[in-house]
Amino acid sequence: MAPGLLYFFVFAYVPMWGVVIAFQDFHLWQGVFGSSWVGLENFRVFFGSSDFPRLMRNTLVISLLNLVFVFPAPILLALMLNEVRHGRYKRLIQTISYLPYFISWVVVWGLIIYLFSVNVGVVSGLLAGLGLPPLQVLGSQGALYPLIVGSAIWKDAGFAAIIFLAAIVGINPELYEAAMVDGANRLQRIRYVTLPGITEVIVIMLILQIGSILTTNFMQILVLVGNDASLFEVGDVIDTWVYRAGFFQQQMSLATAVGLFKGVIGLALVFGANRLSRRVADSSLW
Repeated sequence: MAPGLLYFFVFAYVPMWGVVIAFQDFHLWQGVFGSSWVGLENFRVFFGSSDFPRLMRNTLVISLLNLVFVFPAPILLALMLNEVRHGRYKRLIQTISYLPYFISWVVVWGLIIYLFSVNVGVVSGLLAGLGLPPLQVLGSQGALYPLIVGSAIWKDAGFAAIIFLAAIVGINPELYEAAMVDGANRLQRIRYVTLPGITEVIVIMLILQIGSILTTNFMQILVLVGNDASLFEVGDVIDTWVYRAGFFQQQMSLATAVGLFKGVIGLALVFGANRLSRRVADSSLW
């Protein structure tokens, strides 16, 4: 456990003292101790910004899409892989499915360009060969959300399925044997044996997903939206706004205040989802 604990201590707990910047007019050369205190002014600036409604709407919409479509994808993949009886074929499919996880989002963006570009895209070439007009995907507001959901499933579902496959392995095989003796078919075994056996893991992952509902996949949104102002209306989220405010406009205090706001909301959501889960499903994170 030592490497994991050291990682979280260095990159998660040690930087926590930096939240004081959220209450300062921070200047890099003056440092934390030399910058003046402004109280809650940075929070007022963010909440009063004309960008705030748009950022919250886009962040929540994308997070809810991920919750509805991306979150169940690895569960379904794990259930399907568990039903494959040919061991070598099962390992091959599992390997192919989780390899995209190790591909950088910048490389994924390059693949998307080669697929959907109007000029050099494979899809546009196939449509042109059929006498059809090219499909406008890149730079289209209507295609952005399907692109975000589809690329997230393709890239992350295989790797995330490992957690659920591990939970399925822990189910007592005698339960499946008893279900088969009782005449349960494959779908019934999934419904009455496999799914109840991994319910606790699903609940834990769902609680963590709800807790990060204000945190979208920053790198994915950054490469898919980029600096295309035409996509800001539907694709600009809190994380990308903080990135621009902190690094391009040097508003470190404002960016830290927004990060602290997200952390507080995420903590409240985790506690709320955990309490609700304990009451409804009799299963919780703690």
